[in-house]
Amino acid sequence: MELYLLRHGIAEDSAPGGRDADRALTPEGRKKLRELLKVAAAAGVKPTLILSSPYKRAQETAAIAAKSLAYTHDIIQSQALVPPAHAQELWEEVRMHRSEESLLLVSHEPLLSSAAGFLLNSTSMRMDFKKGGIFRVDLDSFQSQPSGVLKWYLTPRLVN
Repeated sequence: MELYLLRHGIAEDSAPGGRDADRALTPEGRKKLRELLKVAAAAGVKPTLILSSPYKRAQETAAIAAKSLAYTHDIIQSQALVPPAHAQELWEEVRMHRSEESLLLVSHEPLLSSAAGFLLNSTSMRMDFKKGGIFRVDLDSFQSQPSGVLKWYLTPRLVN
């Protein structure tokens, strides 16, 4: 499986109602995401399933990814992708979808940094997962403990 972790784009500092889950992407965040995802599409990223955190900024990011990557199916929301979730929860979600060829997960920090290390079986690994960054890890087994192979990590700064 090709597994892609995508952090939401740049979002508002606060939502009108004050709830973190309601923060929307900024125009700059949308623009940078589209630019990054154009490069990802050119590199052959074509998810067979997209899962997203239910937070507004992640949902908006997932919608931009779907359009940019020619994904035509439903985007599935998952509580395993909210910011306070643990890497093990994210892994269990991946395992439930092990039949997919290419899975794109849209989520937040600090979950994505810890998940990246966990998926590579290197929990001591530290990562600075940038807003709008995308990370590819390949998986060939779905045991209780993952052991993926890092293929690449792309940040908005690298495409601008």
